[in-house]
Amino acid sequence: MQLIVGRIGKPHGIRGEVTVEVRTDEPEARFAPGSVLRTEPGARPRAEPTVEPGAEAGVPFRVPAELTVETVRWHQGRLLVVFDGVLDRNVAEELRGTLLAVDSADVAPPEDPEEFHDHQLVGLSVVTRDGEQLGEVARIDHAPASDMLVLRRPQGTTALIPFVRAIVPEVDLAGGRVVVDPPGGLLDL
Repeated sequence: MQLIVGRIGKPHGIRGEVTVEVRTDEPEARFAPGSVLRTEPGARPRAEPTVEPGAEAGVPFRVPAELTVETVRWHQGRLLVVFDGVLDRNVAEELRGTLLAVDSADVAPPEDPEEFHDHQLVGLSVVTRDGEQLGEVARIDHAPASDMLVLRRPQGTTALIPFVRAIVPEVDLAGGRVVVDPPGGLLDL
């Protein structure tokens, strides 16, 4: 499973440096020099494709399947990255909107047993303490007050469950389930 860790923003300067919108809790690990990130080209309209420097004339620029981090630094709260082979602003501009991903198999599990990565929870079945099947975890929404499990119900509807110990007393990764103790009416919203 591919985990999105960032999105390339606008170029910074003229030497190929780009801003990166960070979408990971561990930017120092994901964007360390030498890290190889997979790409998913962004969906932004292009007026006319540019030609990659050094390429044959008329050959449009193609976002490579992987980018290797050459240098990284923080500037005014933004992550600035230079990728290997991105030598100027024109190529950097063509990368704008590209999503950066890592394989979930390459991500070490958290050391804290009470902490989970989103991809570990998605797809787990959700049951009550009594064993009643409620559905499965469709995704995790990261709200300001607490994370929310988005429960996909068998009838096709969804419900939000605050991911707090009082309501989610147990996460059994090995058993493939999340045990919940929802207060009355929570799943009816």
